[in-house]
Amino acid sequence: MDNQNLKIFGKIIAFLRKNRGWSQEDLASRANLHRTYIGSIERGEQNISLKNIIRLTEAFDISLADLFSYWDYI
Repeated sequence: MDNQNLKIFGKIIAFLRKNRGWSQEDLASRANLHRTYIGSIERGEQNISLKNIIRLTEAFDISLADLFSYWDYI
């Protein structure tokens, strides 16, 4: 992913997290990831692996297709 795509992906993750009323710590705990890693994803600084994308979709209880369906709206 290029930097712009990383930033869009991060905005999607932040949107979904905030929409649920979760802190970065809440999401990190649910996805079994570190809070600072969540922050770097949301800022578009992290080229996240598919394994960790799946962890996030499981934490949000959504499919990969649902996650990427937000792409055009962010």
